[in-house]
Amino acid sequence: MPVSTIQLSYHPEIPPEKRLKILDSRQAVQILRSLWNPDTLELQEAFKILFLNNSNQIIGLYPHSSGTITATITDIRLILIAALSCGAVAMILCHNHPSSNSTPSLADKKITEKLSKAAKTIDIKLLDHIIITKDSHYSFADNGEIDF
Repeated sequence: MPVSTIQLSYHPEIPPEKRLKILDSRQAVQILRSLWNPDTLELQEAFKILFLNNSNQIIGLYPHSSGTITATITDIRLILIAALSCGAVAMILCHNHPSSNSTPSLADKKITEKLSKAAKTIDIKLLDHIIITKDSHYSFADNGEIDF
């Protein structure tokens, strides 16, 4: 009987000695802003994840979803599949608010908690969830809602 083969692979483009290390949320925000298209920051929500190794070095960026002016879809299963595929031990979530209000919504808080619990079951630590706008940001870690 024919059965499909599933193959997991990760193709790092940056050697370990050249990978950026995340020390705090300020540095994470700076890196994430550099990876965001400024032309879409105020246009539509997008959700991206930085995956990190056990030294907090970035092993990859996962552009998870793009949505509407007020929302984007977040699929926990796809995020965890991506994390496992690259061998991540930690991650930093990030999405933008086109409204320029960086305050997290109730939905933002719920998905953060849900994803943190799911990741913990497979030994992946959620270090932060950062909401960026054109002129500001909000860090769940800096506000005591996640331990960095």
